[in-house]
Formats: sequence, structure tokens, C-alpha cells
Amino acid sequence: MASEALSSRFRDLVPEDVVVERISDGHLFTEGPVWDARSGALLWVDIAGDTIWRHVAGVGRSVDQRPSGKANGLTFDRQGRLVVAGWTSRCVWRRSRDGSIERLVTLHDGVRIGTPNDIVVKSDGAIYWTDGTSGTRHAGFETAEDLQVYRKESVVMRLDPLTGEAAIVTAEAGSCNGLAFSPDESILYVNDSSARVINAFEVRRDGSLGPARPFAERTGSATKVDRGGNVFSTGGPGVQVFDPAGRLIGGIAVPEKGSNLAWGDADWRTLFVTAGTSVYRVRLATQGLPVG
Repeated sequence: MASEALSSRFRDLVPEDVVVERISDGHLFTEGPVWDARSGALLWVDIAGDTIWRHVAGVGRSVDQRPSGKANGLTFDRQGRLVVAGWTSRCVWRRSRDGSIERLVTLHDGVRIGTPNDIVVKSDGAIYWTDGTSGTRHAGFETAEDLQVYRKESVVMRLDPLTGEAAIVTAEAGSCNGLAFSPDESILYVNDSSARVINAFEVRRDGSLGPARPFAERTGSATKVDRGGNVFSTGGPGVQVFDPAGRLIGGIAVPEKGSNLAWGDADWRTLFVTAGTSVYRVRLATQGLPVG
């Protein structure tokens, strides 16, 4: 069975006859999916393969960018620019629609930042990302730029859209990985993938974060949120679904271990899942939060 309901609410989101469709395979390690609404395409990364891929329904996949600096998380800002967590290039960078690339953040307090993992853009233009150290040591993923670890703890960072300054907004996120805003952007959810916990942080008016509070346990590495405030996370059978109160209401089985998620298609009712060597597509009854 492709899905399991633990609450009647789950079937309002995930149909009983849901189909999990593989749209791409043969990769080394897939991550960082994002829907490009302007071109009607899904982008994702193969970190070890040092490639950003593009898939268009009915056409197939093609290389979008290679090398990618072993990019990890991808998102779009409101100007349609691709914003990238440069995991082993140890920077946050942005690609404009003309293809030009700008490094936005490489240093914090005068030293190299860590290895950016996942990334989101708030509606005011602020960029938030999870910043750890794992990209300095994973074989096949490691950086060729700078192996020195200047800060041991993983943190969440924010780039101020007005000043261009980067700051640490919390160091309470453990081995922070995926992150996503609630529909009204009052909460930032952050996965601690080692502890298998999603923490929730109040987003203050100045963009800083309040203290961590546990939202859900026994989770995976990535998080996305639908318009109703339900939280979808990798973990369990593939994708776990939590209601806005953090109660597990069901799961979607995926053939490989999920690494990340993205909403997409013209109606934002498709959930794309990067998992192991493949990318999967699942049509749902709920609507995800648009990106870009």
C-alpha cells in the first residue's frame, strides 16, 4: 500500500489510491528539489554527481548546471532567481535568469561559513539556511576549497535583504538539516536529523528566532508545509505527515530513503521526493506553499 492513514484527516490530504511515480533514476545522491514555476520544470541536485538536473514532464531530464559546486538545497526568490546552498563550495550563491552567478555569503565573523545544507527565502527577501560542517568530511561530497572547520556546531543563518549582512539566528537546532516556514511565516520548522526531531521556532518581526520547541519526533531530514499548515517530512516509510499541532496523521511509502521534498506542478498539488538514487512524484489532494 502506498499510504497509511492514522487519522481521517489524512485522507483529506492524501488519496487512498495515491501513486508514487519514479521520474528519474541512476543518480549518485539526490537532494534539494525545487519547482521552477516560470519554466514548468523540477530542479534537483545530485550532490556527489556535482550536477543540478532539470526535468520537464513529457520531455524528460537534462543537465541544468555542471559543475554545481556540489550544491545541496535549492530555492527561488521572488525575482525568479535560483538561490543555492553551496554545500561543499561553502557559500550561499544566487543564479540570475541570465545565468550569471553571484556569491552572496562566504564569510561570517571573518571566517569561512560551514557547509550550507537546506535553504528558504522569506517573503521579505531574507534568506535562511541550515549551516553545518558535514560537507568537509563525507567522502565523495567533500569540499575542494577549504577543509578547515571554524565552528563546530550546526546553526541556522539569515541573510538580511537590506544590509546584506549574515547572522546566526539560532544554534539550538542540533544537526540542523531541512527547514520550512508555516503558511503565515510566523514559525520556522527545522529538522534535527541526528536526533530525529523537528523543532519549531517563532519568527520575530526583526527576522530573529525565538527559542526552540519540539514539534514532532521520530522524523527524517527534510520538511515542507502545505497551505493548511500540515507538515510533510522525510522519514518513516518515506514521507510522514503531521497536522499543525505536530500529531502524526499518516505516511506515504517511497521505495528509497527520502532526502528532501518539494511542492510543484501548476496547481502546487504534486509532492516531489528526492530519495537515494532517484526522484519520485506523488499527486495529492492538498496544495503546497508556492516557491518564488
